[in-house]
Amino acid sequence: MSAAPDLLLVDARVRTPEPSGHTTVAVRDGLITALGDAADARTWRGPGTEVVDLAGATLTPGLTDAHSHPVWGLEMFTGTDLSGVTDLDGLRAALRDAERRDGWIIGFGLDHNVFGGRPVHHDLIEDVLGGAPAYLRLYDGHSVLASAAALKAAGIEGPRAFAQLSEIVCDTEGRPTGHLVEHAAMDLMTPVLPAQPYAERRDRLVDLLTGMAATGLTSAHVMDLGGPDVPGLLTALEEDGELPLRLRLAPWCMPGVGEEELDAFVRLQGRAGRMWAIGGVKFFMDGTVEGGTAWLEHADCHGRGTDAFWPDPAAYSAAVRRLHRAGVGTATHAIGDAAVRHVLDTVESLGTGGPRHRIEHIETVPDDQLGRFAALGVVASMQPPHTAYTRADHTDEWSRRLGEERAARAWRCRDLRDAGAHLALGSDWPIAHYDARQVLATARAPRGAASARHGLTGLMALEGMTTHAAVAAGEERIAGRIAPGHRADLTAFAVDPVEAPADETESAPIRLTVAGGRITCRS
Repeated sequence: MSAAPDLLLVDARVRTPEPSGHTTVAVRDGLITALGDAADARTWRGPGTEVVDLAGATLTPGLTDAHSHPVWGLEMFTGTDLSGVTDLDGLRAALRDAERRDGWIIGFGLDHNVFGGRPVHHDLIEDVLGGAPAYLRLYDGHSVLASAAALKAAGIEGPRAFAQLSEIVCDTEGRPTGHLVEHAAMDLMTPVLPAQPYAERRDRLVDLLTGMAATGLTSAHVMDLGGPDVPGLLTALEEDGELPLRLRLAPWCMPGVGEEELDAFVRLQGRAGRMWAIGGVKFFMDGTVEGGTAWLEHADCHGRGTDAFWPDPAAYSAAVRRLHRAGVGTATHAIGDAAVRHVLDTVESLGTGGPRHRIEHIETVPDDQLGRFAALGVVASMQPPHTAYTRADHTDEWSRRLGEERAARAWRCRDLRDAGAHLALGSDWPIAHYDARQVLATARAPRGAASARHGLTGLMALEGMTTHAAVAAGEERIAGRIAPGHRADLTAFAVDPVEAPADETESAPIRLTVAGGRITCRS
């Protein structure tokens, strides 16, 4: 070793993610420089080296959340937490005592199952609001319930046509029910909602990223840009110090985009700070099953789900093709089977070579599509914690809408891995908790409608947040492994996350988190 390391981690059980037999990892200038044993550690140590004794903890490559929204999600994660509400009476009780912000009741995390199969309608809550405008985000991030006063404030009086799949749900007389489905409809409310002060937003982001690091996360694939001011926000944060997590951001490309906008996406690529960078572009091919906007081969039980998010799916394919030619990889939200098929067809039309593409969510996929992921080099990006919103007996809204056949093929993580696909795992925070240990545990022991046979092995789960996540970002040569020359992104567990039972991994203490060679969490 030509120079002494900045950081020396000793007495560890090093997984690369495979067992390595090494006990020591040396780090200098943000990179892993060597792996060795106790004797090597004594030789390598210099006068300025920080030595951390891990006392037998298992050291893995740093965990990556392959699908998260830490910046945009702060807006969604504002107000009264409704995630613990299980029925309509509970919702009404929560709203009766909810705090007001500038006179508004803002809520988040509301489960579709709370309505017990009834249509989402503001009449169900109006009498407990005291006339206050209310804006309640459903957990899926693709729909909200707005009260009568909120609708009036935004000037929403009836149905409208949108350039993308969105809907102001109305009753038989054309009056809005308050259920706003998908982004364009929800965005109508933005101008009248209470604004979050910049300083509060900044402080909340630092707190959030610090909390994420405490669960073992060293990086996140951010599936949005979070607003035009976000690069400036991240730059300002780095002027004061280091970000606790490495962030890779993919701005949204929405229907109606033209050549000028696509060229702007290309120019954004590579804009970066020390611990953040813009990389890739995010598309939506559909919405959600519960909202009736997942694009399905056959309609759901309400006769919905047969429309793509892009009214002209060929326009989506053309946009992906143009970005592909410019060397820009894409990530496409595709939950329904028709959406997944169209994205795979689009990638197949691109030919071989070029940037990597990925599909996000993949909540139901038929047998004949499984092998196409590996054949086309498309990364499957999935979020096992989403299974908690469903029920094993299929009485939940997601399962009822799809029917038994499609619900039986829910979250086929193991089938995709067995078919040779690269499988990157994440939380989709704030849709589910960001705790990386929960992602690992639910990947091994799926909940709700997801069959236990779809569970991954402990090593597969760890690979989903390390080596396979690196592949999803096109960074497998510099990230995702403990190897000389790779980024010094490292996570130390009190237990072996591969060998320990899933429930033990879910609650295992994190002894150390290192991002870019810098300790971001120590316990």
